[in-house]
Amino acid sequence: MKLLKFGLSAAVVAMICSGAQAADVSPLLTQDPKPAEAPEGWTFSIAPYLWMAGISGETAQFGLPTTVDIDADFGDILDNLDFAFMAAGEARYDRFSVIGDAIYVKVSANGETPLGIFATDVDVTSESFSGLLGIGYALLDGPAGHLDIVGGAKLWSVDTTLSFNGGLLGGIERSDSATWVDGMVGLRGKYSFTPEIYLTGWGLVGGGGADIDWDVAMGVGYDFNDRISAIAGYRALGVDYSDDGFVFDVVQQGPILGLAVRF
Repeated sequence: MKLLKFGLSAAVVAMICSGAQAADVSPLLTQDPKPAEAPEGWTFSIAPYLWMAGISGETAQFGLPTTVDIDADFGDILDNLDFAFMAAGEARYDRFSVIGDAIYVKVSANGETPLGIFATDVDVTSESFSGLLGIGYALLDGPAGHLDIVGGAKLWSVDTTLSFNGGLLGGIERSDSATWVDGMVGLRGKYSFTPEIYLTGWGLVGGGGADIDWDVAMGVGYDFNDRISAIAGYRALGVDYSDDGFVFDVVQQGPILGLAVRF
């Protein structure tokens, strides 16, 4: 049972970090309510955010012959979290926009092994980066909001390391990693109900390195002034990637909170 528990723990840590994809990063968080008279020239915004996502699906790494089912909520992830960074950005000129989203997560865990002959315990460390870079064009654009068509590329990178302590394997370290790029297309938009309150969201889908890669979100924003706004909503994304024994087929979803600064 201890061996099974460790195996599941290692897989959860690896997949949590993998999934902390990139998330795309959230184009949603960078959409500020448009004033009645749009400013001339380029405008820029940056939005750090927190995505309280759980993860479910299956994974396989290190040449394992079978996949391992994963089902971890945000509390499980938080218990093993070492460091995380999540932020989105946008540059906009008239109907054109450039968007970016980046997530870096590092998680770790330790598991004991049966009998302690081959190793007394094993440290598991997983680092992942997920980033989206895209361009958009406003199909609809007016004082109340806009609807953009978006196209871009999303990069995934996952690196998991096992370090054996004590026993016959003491001092041995092994890593498994995967990096791939997916093309993404979709829509994103914003509609202002009042000068302060607006609805925003997006839907993206694609593939390339992965068989399928998708990301959807919806949120409500509040504009404190011309430069600062906050948003709260819900986001879900999924990806199905497999290559040479490395399997990453998961769905992540949960509430998202962000603060956007425009300049």
